[in-house]
Amino acid sequence: MKKYITKVVSILLLAVVFSCSEDTIDLEGVGSITGTVVRVGTNEPLENVKISTNPATSTVFTNDVGVYIIENVPSGEYSLSAEREDLLTVFEGVSVLVDSELEVVLEMDVSTANNRPPTVVSLVTPADNSTDVPVDVEFVWTASDPEDDDLYYTLTLRNDEDTNVEVFENITDTTYTISELSYGVKYFWQVSATDSINDPINSTTNAFQTIFPPNNRLVFSRIEDGNSIIYSADEDGNTELQLTSSSKNSFRPRRNSTTGKIAFLQSVGSQTHVFIMNEDGSQVEQVTSTVGVSGFNLEEVDFSWDADGAKILFPNQNKLYTINVDGSGLDLLYQTTGDLITEVDKNEDTGVIVLKTNNLDGYGVQIFTIDESGTVLDVVLTGENGAAGSINLSVDGTQLLYSRDVSGSETANYRQLDSRMFLYNFGDMTNTDLSVDKTSGTNDLDARFSPNEASVIFVNTSNDGISERSVQKLSISDIEVRTILLENASMPDWE
Repeated sequence: MKKYITKVVSILLLAVVFSCSEDTIDLEGVGSITGTVVRVGTNEPLENVKISTNPATSTVFTNDVGVYIIENVPSGEYSLSAEREDLLTVFEGVSVLVDSELEVVLEMDVSTANNRPPTVVSLVTPADNSTDVPVDVEFVWTASDPEDDDLYYTLTLRNDEDTNVEVFENITDTTYTISELSYGVKYFWQVSATDSINDPINSTTNAFQTIFPPNNRLVFSRIEDGNSIIYSADEDGNTELQLTSSSKNSFRPRRNSTTGKIAFLQSVGSQTHVFIMNEDGSQVEQVTSTVGVSGFNLEEVDFSWDADGAKILFPNQNKLYTINVDGSGLDLLYQTTGDLITEVDKNEDTGVIVLKTNNLDGYGVQIFTIDESGTVLDVVLTGENGAAGSINLSVDGTQLLYSRDVSGSETANYRQLDSRMFLYNFGDMTNTDLSVDKTSGTNDLDARFSPNEASVIFVNTSNDGISERSVQKLSISDIEVRTILLENASMPDWE
């Protein structure tokens, strides 16, 4: 009886064991599972993907063309899985039959496939259709991401003046400042946001208009970090506005009030050429190309507007050229027999042209006028020792402003010791010294009439040739009173 009970218990225990093994593997026969793993949408083969089954059999990895094979798989029902770190795990139910090869293609997507894109960017500043926006603009916008992913922004800026599109990428903040936009121009801006997972989300496009440039009638040059830079200022020497790039050497500005353009000289390689720009420094265009501006000393060379702003007169060694402001129509207007033409000024109303010529050292100066056919009309200065120049005709053509070093000094380094301003009257051929109140040991240079010709502006500097220069003003009716308008400035013009 005891043996019988023992057998019954043993049979019951075996039954319990087999009933608790739900994931059994049929050992009666085997098959195999093979196939490829590809990316969803592109069918790109994916390598190094881990392939396994549940219940567990073998674990394999796809090769470089995405192929896998699991051999000797006992027949039965399985869950086939594919796993890789950067991809979403996929599962596929399969049935393995004895002596059969089951082919299964698995499609996998990137692990961020369910990531949601950022919200639409909202533009804040400048407000849409705002006006009088400063040319240094701080752009502000808002955006967020549902998963708090890091966002990267792209700011796109264009205007209604040209086809240029400026793109500022990889911005990580919701503010971005752009400096030195053009004055009086309508701009359009848009911001896109990306979480580096989803496609970028674009904002609407907003518009704004920058302020119009200040009415600066003074233009001048200033040396900064080895380059000459052109600025403008109002008639009191305030509201300074930089017009040319700090990386280029630009000098001798000449303003034309009729066209609202400023002509100037700029170094181009080893040459010097005439350029024009708007009064705010925008739309810079090169005028001369085949023939540049040259003379014994580029700091002394000057040129002139002509034909109500349609042409430029400029010197090249002993030749005087005229050229249209679009770069066409280069013509030789006048030529000396040997002396260099260093300065030119033309009176638009009378057509009279005044020239300053000198020898290769800058001396042997002659100042004289010619008509448009090249006939000499009046000789203002000849036979004097020393440097001279800074010629500027009055509006009615009856007077000429110029400077001359009355010391008569002539040195190899062209140093001037006592340069004074003179007002020459063509009617009675008299000279008036305007520098009676000049500080001893200084030079008055680069004199120009004010627009109403009641005053003159000029450069005053020490005669050591290396000290800082200042632009000053004096009234022709009260030449003993001088006013400093601009520090560290030279080559002024006042139109």
